[in-house]
Amino acid sequence: MKFTQSSEPAVEKPLIIAALQDMGNVGNIVIDFLNKSKKTSPFRRAESTELSYVLDKGGHIEIPKECWDYRYSKNLIIFGGGAGQPKTSEELHELCQDVINVAKKYEVKFIYTVGGFHTSKIIQDEPKAYITTTSQELSKQLEKLDVSMTPTRSVITGFNGLILGYAKLNNIYGIGLYGEINEPSIPQYRSAKSVIKTLEKLTYQNFGSTQELDVLASDVEKKLRSDWKVDY
Repeated sequence: MKFTQSSEPAVEKPLIIAALQDMGNVGNIVIDFLNKSKKTSPFRRAESTELSYVLDKGGHIEIPKECWDYRYSKNLIIFGGGAGQPKTSEELHELCQDVINVAKKYEVKFIYTVGGFHTSKIIQDEPKAYITTTSQELSKQLEKLDVSMTPTRSVITGFNGLILGYAKLNNIYGIGLYGEINEPSIPQYRSAKSVIKTLEKLTYQNFGSTQELDVLASDVEKKLRSDWKVDY
C-alpha cells in the first residue's frame, strides 16, 4: 500500500468511521452518504500497489486505480467508501494498521465501522441495524440506548470486521454497525439508512435527511419488479 498525506486535518480527539464496500454495498453507501452530508475534506489517501487484474476496454487494457480517502469535518474522520477492498491479505492488514496509526496520531478513542448483516429471515419492515463491540462492558453500556446487538455468533470478514480486531488489540473502543440484508448482490439503501440512524444515536451526530436513500431504494425495488439484471 502507498499512503500519501496531503494536509493536516483540523480535528481534536475525533471519532473515526471507517468502512469499505461489502455485502449489499452497505459500507460504501453509508461512508459516501456521510461524506456528502458532512461536506468533508480529504487529507490522506491509501492506494493499492498490488496488481490483481486489468481492465479490458475493448482492444486495449487499462490498469485499475484502487484507492480510498481519509476525509474530515469537525471532530470527525471518515475513511473508505468508494469501490472494492484490498485484493491481498497483506494489503488488508496494512490498511487496518494505517487506520490505527491515524487514530493514535489524532488521539481517537472510538472507531466505528459499518456494513451488511446477511440474514435468511425475510425482512418485512425496515431493516434492523445490529451492533457488536470490542468488549462486553461496552456492549452493556450501549444496550441502555435501546439498540439491537448482533443476535448470533458469526465470523466477520474483510475490512469491516478486521478493523474491530485491530482496534481491540490497540486498546481503542471499536463499534460495528451492520444493517440486515436478504440479497447481498443488490445495493441495500434501506439497510444503509438504518445504520445511519443508529449511528446518529450512538455518536450524537446529525447526518441530515436520508430521503435520498429512500428514493434510491424505491428505484432499485421498481427495477427488480421489472426483472432488472443486477450489475454489481
